[in-house]
Amino acid sequence: MRKKVFITVKTYPTISYSYGELVCTAGFTEDGNFIRVYPIPFRKLENELKYIKYQWVEMDIEKNKSDFRPESYHLLNIETITMLDKVTTNNNWKERKEIIFKKNSNLYRDLKFLIDCSRKKGNECVSLAIFKPTEIIDFLIEEEKEKEWDKNKIDAIYSQYNLFSHDNFFTLVDKLPYRFYYKFKDINGVESKLYIEDWEIGALFWNCLKSHNDERIACDLVKKKYLDIAINKDIYLFLGTTKEFHYKSHNPFIIIGVFYPNKEEQYFLDL
Repeated sequence: MRKKVFITVKTYPTISYSYGELVCTAGFTEDGNFIRVYPIPFRKLENELKYIKYQWVEMDIEKNKSDFRPESYHLLNIETITMLDKVTTNNNWKERKEIIFKKNSNLYRDLKFLIDCSRKKGNECVSLAIFKPTEIIDFLIEEEKEKEWDKNKIDAIYSQYNLFSHDNFFTLVDKLPYRFYYKFKDINGVESKLYIEDWEIGALFWNCLKSHNDERIACDLVKKKYLDIAINKDIYLFLGTTKEFHYKSHNPFIIIGVFYPNKEEQYFLDL
């Protein structure tokens, strides 16, 4: 089926034995439903097909039969992606907010309730959500134990590339050497720490490192940016589960995107 999707999430690339380098894309359909399209080899797309966040695209998709999560779909044909309108930040993200919130009533403030919803089966299961933290307590950084991708995975991926195709010249994205987290409170005052897997935070780290050639400074700048967002913006978190840990983890959610218009004294979304 052909679907129009408003892209709000692009996760930092990961690698797998089966598919190589992959990105999880998520967003909203025209009727306001959250949707996940995975896997997508985003960096291999032709430039004219590399959609950005907060852009409408049309895709030929089908339900991902290997994924029990109801929001998960599979891209049928990369070449049929059609780029549509980009939605700007004009009028304090007004059009973006209308697209995301007007038809979507599933905004969560109670993390335990959201986790309980993720435990349900079938179409009642929730694996993508908009979450409004009551307070951001801190931004935490942890160094990765393994700073390089698994060598076995890398060897397997490159061994699949055809020597006569452009894949032979494709270089895998660098693994982030740090993990970034928001620590926050929900509406009940319960504290949680969630990992941020947004492509945006990864790109910010690499840009800061390129400018200063010092990982410590780069991490400090990333922390400064995300604490500024937490303090000075009207912050919402796009949360998602991973298929592997959806029913295994005490809290299966990670932060896959951050939505942060300016604060307003009175805003139509008063939930």
